[in-house]
Amino acid sequence: MDTDFIAGRFVSAPSPEGELLVKSPADQSDVVVRAAWARSQLELAVDAARTAFPAWRKLGQPARAELLRKYQAALKVHLDDLTRAISREIGKPLWEAKTEAQAMIAKVDVSLGEGAAFTKDHRLEDLPGEIRHRPHGVVAVVGPFNFPGHLPNGQIVPALLTGNTVVFKPSDKGPMTAWWMAKCFEEAGFPPGVVNVVQGGVPIAEALVTHPGIDAILFTGSVPVGQRIVAANAHRPGVLVALELGGKNASLVFDDAELERTVREIAFSGFATSGQRCTATSRVYVTRGIADAFCARLAAAAQSVRVGHPADDGVFMGPVISEGTRQQLLAAQQAAVAAGFEALVPGGVFEARTPGFYVRPAVHRATGSVKRAAGYTDTELFAPDLAVIVVEEIDEALALANESSFGLSAAVFTKSAESFERAADVLRVGVLHWNRSSAGASGRLPFGGIKASGNHRPAGILMGASCVYPMGVLLPPKAETPLPSWPGISF
Repeated sequence: MDTDFIAGRFVSAPSPEGELLVKSPADQSDVVVRAAWARSQLELAVDAARTAFPAWRKLGQPARAELLRKYQAALKVHLDDLTRAISREIGKPLWEAKTEAQAMIAKVDVSLGEGAAFTKDHRLEDLPGEIRHRPHGVVAVVGPFNFPGHLPNGQIVPALLTGNTVVFKPSDKGPMTAWWMAKCFEEAGFPPGVVNVVQGGVPIAEALVTHPGIDAILFTGSVPVGQRIVAANAHRPGVLVALELGGKNASLVFDDAELERTVREIAFSGFATSGQRCTATSRVYVTRGIADAFCARLAAAAQSVRVGHPADDGVFMGPVISEGTRQQLLAAQQAAVAAGFEALVPGGVFEARTPGFYVRPAVHRATGSVKRAAGYTDTELFAPDLAVIVVEEIDEALALANESSFGLSAAVFTKSAESFERAADVLRVGVLHWNRSSAGASGRLPFGGIKASGNHRPAGILMGASCVYPMGVLLPPKAETPLPSWPGISF
């Protein structure tokens, strides 16, 4: 099938450099996509986007918003198609894949509504002056695998609304989801070249983020790749780079926490999407008074998780994305036990009805004076494992939570507003939850992290701000304003 979408048409590379072969992580006998790729396709896509930009920018935001509404309508028509694509490619249970597809639909409303307010031109009557917002031009969107539709959709929609054209390079693990997105843009009637999709792996991504025809880069992925993108563009300060780079997120449980709600929220944040959310909880710091009851209840919840093929009824957790991820998890768990963590729920490989990359959820509790384990508590595993560390008091929990090189998300479980505000004042994260799962988010709030988790350009409600640059405009002085004069010059 033709998997690239360039200048308004689905096309294939006429002179391929290689083939993208995607098998479902839930069933390695299920070939989802075979697609030829070539860097020449990227050149055509960037050229198409540059050609389309002037007219798209001049079209005006109301007309662009109308087309985005038509795109939203097409998403609704193809909800089931998107759901199946996400489930097959990523291994999400159908209920969760559908939730992602529905979030894509809802994102259009937020971006065209509250989100648009952050890039609205406005006049300062007492100056007089104006703040105007201008699109960058051609925006490169490089998407992740774990939310192959929702996360790039949340960048593409604001980019288009503000007048940019887009070249989208989806994850090489999620090409079919991107194909359905392109199909929806085609059915919505977008002008040729406004949205382009180029499939491929690392060579395509590297060529895109260093292409001289790109004006801005919106990337979601790992820290090493984000660092390479920044380094590759160090000589181009005019190219905006917005990074969302994951996390090693902590949940803090204090003695007065409501036990049942806390366990449910943390179990979800640790095991949903097989732990493959950048906001997933992987470290839990619990004060001693509630620790034993919490650990017993959390272990029971982990043991109850139903793992299996994503299409089976009642499944909560599918596979992880690859054998490499599975092996990294198993090695990290061995390192944890060697460092002094007790396997309350040991995890390990799960044998499903199909050949895939399945694991069981795991819970490990630190023993004695152990508070950390190299390669385990300091590493983003992107897998379903919770490390529980007992602390003596709140300040110790806060200090340990802040030790991480990441700073994306955290959750605090307490009935006390005073304790929560004490934590909120200290925790260095971009997203904070009170008595809620760290893996949750709202499109009506900023979404992004600090430290290694990002570069201070959050997505969510503020995504549009990374899609424009502000222009300060000083308007003519009023007629009655005296003519200007300065010492040492005559007029």
